[in-house]
Amino acid sequence: MRQRNAVRRGRSALATAGVWLVLGVVLVYILGPLVFMVTASLMPAMEVTRIPYRWIPQGFHWQNYWQAIRGNDGRFFFVRNMVNSLFVATTITLSTVVLSTITGYGLAKFRFRGRKAVMLLIVATMMIPFQVVMIPLYIITTSLGMQNSYAGLIVPFLVNAFGVFLMRQYLLTFPDDILDAARIDGASEVQILWRVVFPSSWPAIATLAILTFRSQWDNLIWPLLIAQSREMQTIPIYITLFAEEKFTDEGAMMATAVLASLPMVLLFFGLSRYFVGGAQLFSAQKG
Repeated sequence: MRQRNAVRRGRSALATAGVWLVLGVVLVYILGPLVFMVTASLMPAMEVTRIPYRWIPQGFHWQNYWQAIRGNDGRFFFVRNMVNSLFVATTITLSTVVLSTITGYGLAKFRFRGRKAVMLLIVATMMIPFQVVMIPLYIITTSLGMQNSYAGLIVPFLVNAFGVFLMRQYLLTFPDDILDAARIDGASEVQILWRVVFPSSWPAIATLAILTFRSQWDNLIWPLLIAQSREMQTIPIYITLFAEEKFTDEGAMMATAVLASLPMVLLFFGLSRYFVGGAQLFSAQKG
């Protein structure tokens, strides 16, 4: 008996060690590029490309960050392009959250003919790659005179099918009794949405907000088509152009990437509590 228990404890310890080993490898795989980006941003170009790579800089080369902000032409387009990205991503995130919540609420809590067909059509559009609709969308946008403008960058993405699907799935679980009680108290549907549904949907809203903001912050293809002038371009285009210019060094490129990542990191840590709660909630619903 003692021998069997010893064998079980040995297998359990071996399994635990195996799990920790796999987690460690995955963690190194995920964080490795980020650590490289941060350390390389503090090195001169010669030190970044040296083999073997030194993970701890010999000295902190802070001028890389000044070079990233100043740009190779000294015209500080980094600041303008950063503001453009913040404005576009924030506006699209807000509109997506509001419109998706309203639409999801209607599809989840109201009974009408064709509701399932509408939901099926919305979900089906999620299967269509953006590259398929990109050219028709570009023709429509330019026909409406929105090229090289904030409207051209924002209007095509005001709401998306995934947001509607996400909020509808969350609101399906929202208790009808609470909504009925609000209606008995005389609240209109707008008041119910504003005072009951929105404050009670923070986990789903935070999840949708982070995913939407990230997708727009990384969006390169559409701004590349719509924004021709340097004043209207966004930060992904700035990074691409900065990396292609011949006078750019690797340390300054990494500094640009670090600065461009900061808003996304701050947003994640600001909403991480709700984001994790939303992930747990949807996992529980799935189970």
